Amino acid sequence: MKAKILAAWMAVACPALAGAQATGVTLYGNFDEYIGHVRNDRGAHVTGLNDGAILRSRLGVRGSEDLGDGVQLKYVLEMGLNADAGSAADTSRLFDRQAWLGLATKAGEFRAGRQNTEIFMIGGAIDYTDRTTFGSVVNSFGIPSRYDNDLSYRSPRIGGFEATVHYALPENGGATRGNHPIWQLALDYTRAPFRFGYAGLQASPDDATATVHEKIRYHNVYANYRYGRGTLYATFVRSNNSTANASGNNAGTILSNVSIPNNYFAGTDPNATRYYHIWQLSADYRVDERLRVGALYGEIHDQSGGGAGARGASAGGYYDLSRRTSLYAFAAWLKNDAAAGFRFSSSAGPSANLAGDDINGRRLTGVQLGILHKF
Repeated sequence: MKAKILAAWMAVACPALAGAQATGVTLYGNFDEYIGHVRNDRGAHVTGLNDGAILRSRLGVRGSEDLGDGVQLKYVLEMGLNADAGSAADTSRLFDRQAWLGLATKAGEFRAGRQNTEIFMIGGAIDYTDRTTFGSVVNSFGIPSRYDNDLSYRSPRIGGFEATVHYALPENGGATRGNHPIWQLALDYTRAPFRFGYAGLQASPDDATATVHEKIRYHNVYANYRYGRGTLYATFVRSNNSTANASGNNAGTILSNVSIPNNYFAGTDPNATRYYHIWQLSADYRVDERLRVGALYGEIHDQSGGGAGARGASAGGYYDLSRRTSLYAFAAWLKNDAAAGFRFSSSAGPSANLAGDDINGRRLTGVQLGILHKF
């Protein structure tokens, strides 16, 4: 059924490309595949071909229409792909990455639909890896990426400042559910050579089921400084959105990072009371027009004193074969505290990764070698 839906979508989208100049319709996407190798300090290891170290492979349609008087209609429909297997990233929906309609005006931009979070969108301000890949400690903790039923407003940039707010409707499935949206707020200041800002979200548990009434929070403060041929990056995160699952002591999230039914969560996980502080410093340097290299160090601190923290470092680089195609390589190290179970991640979760007792309390090393092509 999904294949039939995709075929129908392509039949509509592709003919529209013939009139792209007139209608503003663009078919776009990327392929991102890499060989990933992960090993722990007692010899357990795995090697695999994975999708999405930097950008999850995807296919999308975006477009716009000038409505006059400075108003423009905009839209995006975007689906994720597992390029290593040719399968859909999310079998439960067609446009799993984004599906929104918006109006851009002189007073700002308004959007409605499934949208990326502001936390996800500030990736380029977080570290030299664009906050993805094995190399990012912030990425190993987990990054809220997108939610359904989301209404947003982005202000014009004035004097270097821009503000964004999101309100993801709870869309109650019944009278027993509490009416709690997912709120997001972002503030960004950009004026060369500096950039700094804040992006965060907050969600409340279901009133009917909650036994742990702690809200789930994710707050990120970041700062950049461009120096000559490179950039210095610093970021700090405070969050309680980490829990255990079958893959490890910290391999799960309480509030899903990508979607949850009706934008609510049960409020029954005692890990919601455990907050983590994550800090990370990194820098990159452009050797020439094609080659950019960088390095990073970061730590995750368990504020409860339960020994569920970690620390990590990485070094890597990007080599541009063309304007659209890049090679990349990263070497990463991550040391879990005795009670912690963090592991390497990427833009897409690696299909070949260690789990369970192979990550809980273990020291991990990882290597990524891949290629990214955008079209």
